[in-house]
Amino acid sequence: MTVRTALFAYLDELLSGSEDETLGWQQTGSFEFNGETFTIRQTRGRGISKPSGLDAAISITTAFTPFGLEPPYEDLVGEDGYPRYKYEKTDPNIYTNRALRLCMEYGLPLVYFLGVRRGVYKPIYPIFVIGESPQRHEFTLSIFRSEIGRDTSTLSGPEKRYVMLETRRRLHQPIFREQVLNAYATACAVCHIRHAQLLDAAHIISDSKPNGDPVVPNGIALCKIHHAAYDRNLMGIRPDYQVAINSELLNEVDGPMLKHGLQEMHGSHIRLPRRAAARPDQDRLEVRFTEFLNAG
Repeated sequence: MTVRTALFAYLDELLSGSEDETLGWQQTGSFEFNGETFTIRQTRGRGISKPSGLDAAISITTAFTPFGLEPPYEDLVGEDGYPRYKYEKTDPNIYTNRALRLCMEYGLPLVYFLGVRRGVYKPIYPIFVIGESPQRHEFTLSIFRSEIGRDTSTLSGPEKRYVMLETRRRLHQPIFREQVLNAYATACAVCHIRHAQLLDAAHIISDSKPNGDPVVPNGIALCKIHHAAYDRNLMGIRPDYQVAINSELLNEVDGPMLKHGLQEMHGSHIRLPRRAAARPDQDRLEVRFTEFLNAG
């Protein structure tokens, strides 16, 4: 077993006990292998980790970005849809940059620690360095070793869309979920249930559409039932934050879940985040509510 294989197994074990597949700062500092201690991540402020005794890097880290209106990781994705990772400083020959370049040259897998809350990270692994742009001071990343050396500038339209969807799913969505659930105090905005395992970060405007950015004002914390109802236009949310239930569903007779979980929510108002900047964007809600009305 190599150090990297042992690291992945160590993280697998830690994540098996995590409800949301995230790890705290202390859990991702170091681990033991064959009687030696290997540093997984360096001290705060340094993103590329190369443990002593290894020539190549073993992990990269992007720290948590406090909530803002702009997508926190937009600048880490190229036009081709692949995620990017910036050099440490701008000198390509700094030892950490050389250590990351060796991962590309030898096809070595890394762990990518994405900060989703202060001191809390979601590990993405294995991930590979598949290219480098000295002019832009950055490396190109992929989840596939087979893409090392690929010219990503020649991708077709469908290939770019596929890559972008994968990048959103693996990088953007975990951050979006954590920020939205945090804004809503880990509770459904409609029924107020507080079990994180039963909650989703629902998009107001789908991420496949214009203005569907993974930002908190484009999200609402909803339980699985209300998220499904919202996505399928069985439930709508007006720009004034009032809940509306599809008229046919209102007249349907079924069990207690329909009655108490959906029908009784009609006319209620969603619970809003305390911070005004984190509340649902009313322009987006209007667009989405029009879609609900048109669905009948």
